[in-house]
Parts: sequence; C-alpha cells; structure tokens
Amino acid sequence: MTGPTREAAAAEPTGAVTEPVGTTAESTGTAAEPAGAVAGRGRPRNAAVDTTVIETVLRLLEDGVTISDLSMERLAREAGVGKATLYRRWAGKEELMLDVLRSLDDTGPEPAGRSVRDDLVTMLEFLRRRGLAKRSSAVLRTVVTQVQSHPKLWKEYHETVVTARREAVYAVLRRGMASGEIRDDLDVELLADLFVAPMLSRAMLHEWKELSEGLAEQIVDAVLEGVRPRPAAPPAP
Repeated sequence: MTGPTREAAAAEPTGAVTEPVGTTAESTGTAAEPAGAVAGRGRPRNAAVDTTVIETVLRLLEDGVTISDLSMERLAREAGVGKATLYRRWAGKEELMLDVLRSLDDTGPEPAGRSVRDDLVTMLEFLRRRGLAKRSSAVLRTVVTQVQSHPKLWKEYHETVVTARREAVYAVLRRGMASGEIRDDLDVELLADLFVAPMLSRAMLHEWKELSEGLAEQIVDAVLEGVRPRPAAPPAP
C-alpha cells in the first residue's frame, strides 16, 4: 500500500493537535459537531482542539494582535492545526470569536427564587465581581475592548449572551410585580436598567471608581425604595 499523498501530508501541520479517527462523540465524551457543520469528514469533534484554538486566540490578543489582523490561516498555523479543522468548527472568524468571548464569560449564579431583593443582589454582585475581574485581567480587558470595535460581533455577543442575562433579570422583576414587592405599572426593561446600569457604569465606564463590597446591596435597596407599591391614598372627606 502506498503512503499518504503529498497533499494529504500537507493538510495538517507537523505536530498538529489531531482529532481521533474511528471514534464517536459519545465514546470520547467530546461535543458533537454543531448544526451546519460540514458533513462527511469522518472525524468526530475533539474538545481538546477547541481548547487549543481558543487559548491560541487569547494568547495572540494578549500579545497585541488585533482581531482585524487575525485570519483563520494564521490561527491554524499558530494553533498547530489544519485550516480544515477550524472550518469544521466555525464558519469564520466571527463565530470563533464568539466562542472565545463565551469562554471568558461566566454565566453567573442561578437566582434562589425566594426573595426578589436577594435575587437582584446576587445578580448585581456577579456584575461587580466581573468588573473586578475585568480590571485585573489584561486578556479579558483586551478582548472586550477589541470586540467593542467590531459592531457586528459586539451585537451578536449581546444577542446570544447578554440578552439571556437580561431575561433573567426581567423574570425576577416580573415575579416581584406579581408578589406585590414592586409596582406593577412600571416598564420592566426600564426597571431593569435602573437596577443594572449603576453597576455597569461603575464597572465598565468609570474604572477609577471603587467596586466595594456591599455596592450591590446599596444599589438594590436604593432602587427598591423608589419602586415599591405606594400606600393607598386616604379616601376623600
């Protein structure tokens, strides 16, 4: 039997992180190919390759390479994988960058559901800690700053990640309205902004301001004081 062709040998660089042949996603515990992935490749998706590629992107960004300067060809070379390996996972650079962002983005704790105040404090405390992490993490700060300069990618990130967080806040506020803890004549989206915006403003726009412990409680208590149901007016004489 003849050896591999020159073209096949060049498909993956020497020392590349390879994917197992003749195994299944179930047997290896790796993630299955996403919908829309190119079929018929004959190889299951290997989570170790995903990790290698994402870590390579983070390293390059931390070294000062801009998103605009990144190409799938360069990423394949730097990660030690074939370009086809990248395209089996991501349709292009924007899809890959979304996964890079998700890898840095903790989903946050699940609200306990017992107290509207406590749930809101939990959510704002997550934002406070994330703000502290952004200040102390050069790579997180670099990635977020660069993605903000790409409107389409930033919009996609908001639609897939940030929107889910906002929906969780809306759910807590609607529960508070139903239980009588919050006035039910208020716009839920505006109400969410009243709670979340002060923390985001301090964490992301005014990085010189302190993000001290107890800030989440201060914000929640101040806003709740203004949005609690008003006592019924006394009857007219």
